[in-house]
Amino acid sequence: MMISDVTCPVCGCGCDDIRVQLDDSKIAKVYGVCIMGQQKFRKSQSPERITKPLKKEDGKFVEISWDDAINEAAEILSKASHSLFYGWSETSCEAMKVGIDLAELTHGFIDGQSSHCHGPSIIGEQSVGIPSCTLGMVMNYADLVIYWGSNPIESHPRHMSRFSTYPRGIYSGEGRRDRKIVVIDTRKTLTANVSNLFFQIKPNSDFELISALRMVLNGKEIPDEVAGLNREEITKLADTMKNCGYGVVFVGLGLTHSKGKSNNVENLYHLVRRLNDFTRFNVIPMRGHYNVAGLNQVLTWRTGYPFAVDFFRGYPCYNPGETSVIDILARGEVDAMLSISSDPVSHFPKKCVEHLAEIPIISMDIVRTPTTELSDLVIPGVITGIDAVGTYYRMDNIPLIAKKIIEPPFDFTHSDEETLKKIYDKILEKKKK
Repeated sequence: MMISDVTCPVCGCGCDDIRVQLDDSKIAKVYGVCIMGQQKFRKSQSPERITKPLKKEDGKFVEISWDDAINEAAEILSKASHSLFYGWSETSCEAMKVGIDLAELTHGFIDGQSSHCHGPSIIGEQSVGIPSCTLGMVMNYADLVIYWGSNPIESHPRHMSRFSTYPRGIYSGEGRRDRKIVVIDTRKTLTANVSNLFFQIKPNSDFELISALRMVLNGKEIPDEVAGLNREEITKLADTMKNCGYGVVFVGLGLTHSKGKSNNVENLYHLVRRLNDFTRFNVIPMRGHYNVAGLNQVLTWRTGYPFAVDFFRGYPCYNPGETSVIDILARGEVDAMLSISSDPVSHFPKKCVEHLAEIPIISMDIVRTPTTELSDLVIPGVITGIDAVGTYYRMDNIPLIAKKIIEPPFDFTHSDEETLKKIYDKILEKKKK
């Protein structure tokens, strides 16, 4: 049996043109997917997949029933005075909605990977707005594509072939021949190797280069050298941007995490706005996980804030740098954590992990990770787009539906949303007693 138009649950491209061949209700082959997607589809049927709840007793994990796991999770979260609900980027928007309800019910704190990933892009967007577009518009209209501080060949393997560089669109009939690819980075990447123009800049000099480009567009004189580029190179880049028919900048972490952070992003958005006085120009952040943008959307609907939301006072508070997950863990302000679809122990600073080691942790995931090993309770996760249907947001903030193609390897729950709802109901039950 062949299922078409399947969504790949890996990166922000959210490719929904995958074909999956099933044999006896199991995945036999996957077509049209990148190497990262292949690994995710294989992982869904891996013998290493977590299929039963685990509780740590005397330093070792023992299997417990689903009902006991739900009750144990509710007990941990209801006793905590300030719980952390972290992750969410690889689950559905429907699960996120319940997660926000849990944070509000327990006066906890909820955050996701964007807090220490594309948080500066979001802050820049809040400050000045974002002149953005969809990936479909890039594919059909763009004749100039700029990758600034991003390397999609390694981070988003199908991005260039599906959306930006090689596909033939309505007004880009020859695909690659009709497009000019520009890479701006501190080192020569694999993406730079296939670009038309590569500008290697000094580390932490993005703000200066953007400012110089704005000066050129405004007819001002610039110094002989800025950000490691000479005046001729900067003028050439400005002219390339100014004279295109339709341009787009894809912003990577190389820009958002260099010195300046959100100021870099704000400056770039101002540059793109100025370019629209000459031509059509847009910008899209290169979001990593396939539904990391979804948490920003759902949190904004429910609370008015896109990430780092604290319900400790009984209402949502937002102050990045104070209520961000790294800061709140470094200060030791949370006394329990529910981690879903994430591995903070592998990625957080040492001081944060040291605090995590001192508090009870509940992990919801599909395979064992350093975070599950540190956890007190492990609950099997469900893969939205493989085991369950659900809504997700692509990197261009377009909502799409992920199909369910096989059953999860357990019967107690059929989605992360259902599991979280059971925990929510159990906490509510305990509070009423």
